Amino acid sequence: METLVTSSNPGESLAHFAATLRIDAIPQPVLRRAEDLMLDWFGSALAGRNARPVESIVRFIESMGPADGPSEVLTSRRRTSPLVAAIANAASSHFAEQDDVHNGSVFHPAAVVFPPALAVAQAVGASGAELLVAVVAGYEVGIRVGEFLGRSHYRTFHTTGTAGTFAAAAAVGSLLGLTPGQMLHALGSAGTQSAGLWEFLRDAADSKQLHTAHAAGAGLTAAYLARDGFTGARRILDGMQGVAAGMSSDADPARLVDGLGTRWCLAETSFKFHASCRHTHPAADALQQVMQRHSLAAGDVRRVTTLVHQGAIDVLGPVTDPQTVHQAKFSMGTVLGLVAVHGRADLDAFDAHYRDPAVIAFRDRVGMALDAEVDGAYPARWIGKVVVETREGGRLEGRVDEPKGDPGNTLSRDEIEQKALRLALYGKAASAEEMRQVTGRIWSIAHAASVQHFLAAHG
Repeated sequence: METLVTSSNPGESLAHFAATLRIDAIPQPVLRRAEDLMLDWFGSALAGRNARPVESIVRFIESMGPADGPSEVLTSRRRTSPLVAAIANAASSHFAEQDDVHNGSVFHPAAVVFPPALAVAQAVGASGAELLVAVVAGYEVGIRVGEFLGRSHYRTFHTTGTAGTFAAAAAVGSLLGLTPGQMLHALGSAGTQSAGLWEFLRDAADSKQLHTAHAAGAGLTAAYLARDGFTGARRILDGMQGVAAGMSSDADPARLVDGLGTRWCLAETSFKFHASCRHTHPAADALQQVMQRHSLAAGDVRRVTTLVHQGAIDVLGPVTDPQTVHQAKFSMGTVLGLVAVHGRADLDAFDAHYRDPAVIAFRDRVGMALDAEVDGAYPARWIGKVVVETREGGRLEGRVDEPKGDPGNTLSRDEIEQKALRLALYGKAASAEEMRQVTGRIWSIAHAASVQHFLAAHG
């Protein structure tokens, strides 16, 4: 990688980094982590195959695109253009609520980085190493933009949809070989398309899948346009009428270049263990800890108070009586009810039991309370704390400092393989043998001369 150029415009430094990143500048553990995240994403993309909102987006975008092309849609196994494939795969990636998350930015990078990166890599004949470099560039840019936009942004905006446009543009720009100047224009065009609002949670709307689909497509479009000479705002991030001006009250431009080239944000990314919004995971782990330690059954519990950060209240608070499986994944009470009654909050548990009377009864005994310690640590750390009151009058406390899946409590490669297989089988999108082959290819992707199709026919 070329020497990092520092600039009074942090977006310019970010663009230079993404455009000049090369594989020999990336530590080997970061590259291996990128492979882990790729397999984890692959499973999530397949798990969304039969979801109604995903089917709707895929039907629409495939009808708008060519019937053949260099890039594959994983869920339908069709070959089409890079834009259509990126949008379709991004829509399916975020439905199961099993895709990765970066704590500090409250951002789900995989769903908006891998779909456009894979689609373009297949279209331009990129090597596996070039794909990994593009993925790292996308993660580093998107995560830093999410951190830059701050907590105020997340109260209203879905960061995966907003920062996701920048992440997708950086990944695709890397594969297209954009110059630093072209990359800056790509980020400008990405930012002016940045979108995604939390209001959809209040009435269980389908918008979350549209957010990732749009971000992937918008970022890809921005990069291709920049290659053709199309210009974008040079200070789209911190300009007087840029993204931060319209979407944040606590934006910090220093976060855009924090440790750029030495601090690898991708390595800080967490895997999701429960099939629900990440804001529920710390409390779910803490409740499991208490119930296992004290041999409690759901009926033994009179009340659970989860001690949370403000972001959890902002996102989960509106969901009091979930009417769909997907909305239930944003209900703290439902997630804890599934954990208490069925011992798990996985995909099958949500599908089969989120409206069970016992789960609903437990849900209604769960509350959230703002906790100064938890809120102060967030978003860098997501601490789980619960107070469990038993029917016998006991008061039990649980605490988890690193939820399952965090870098300090991560998944092994075997656990990632098993998770990806479960997700693929859940979506009825690939067989066990096909996933064995996919897994082998991803573990050796760094040595692939070109990124071939994984599931689509090559004919």
